[in-house]
Amino acid sequence: MNRILPVLALALLFSCQNTAQSKKEQEAVINANPIEVPIENGKAKAYFASGCFWCVEAIYESVKGVEESISGYSGGYTKNPTYEASNTGRTGHAEAVEIIYDPNVVSFETLVDVYFASQNVTQVNGQGNDRGSQYRSILFYQNEAQKQIILEKKAALAKKINATIAAEVYPFQKFWVAEDYHQDYEKRNPNHPYIQNVSIPRLNRFKANFPKEFLKESH
Repeated sequence: MNRILPVLALALLFSCQNTAQSKKEQEAVINANPIEVPIENGKAKAYFASGCFWCVEAIYESVKGVEESISGYSGGYTKNPTYEASNTGRTGHAEAVEIIYDPNVVSFETLVDVYFASQNVTQVNGQGNDRGSQYRSILFYQNEAQKQIILEKKAALAKKINATIAAEVYPFQKFWVAEDYHQDYEKRNPNHPYIQNVSIPRLNRFKANFPKEFLKESH
């Protein structure tokens, strides 16, 4: 027993140190200056985290002006995150999507509206049964104008429903593209139980309540 106690104390010490370091690294991400992604070939990019990226990818691809939605990881401090590492909740990252869109067809403001309209806005660290910091809700801004749009819409929604909005607001730093098998997951795996029971119902709820003029006839 006497030998076990020092080992246990040492383990606790390193655990506390790792937690403190992780917290410090995450604070550095939150307090960093945003990085702006330049428009390329007339297309802009926006970044959002809202639970499982399989669901979010399909939602945004149903919106007019969105050319592509790519699944990946953002908001953390770990380089080259993988799906397995992200699922531990220890990378700081959340499952996120990169939205490639035509700003002449759909505005950043509308993309933020899509974001809030397609999730449970009060659920902390998750959506539905997908729970953990890797599923937390985050809106990423690339400049002060985007930040103000996000903050104003978040405050207005909180006032409207008289509740705290769980989504965090981060300066965009970097987006790490997820493994190939995650891309276009709903389209390529329509009969997967998760897609049938979670992703498609979430998409249909969004489409039923969002103004039709912003939605594609099919995606």
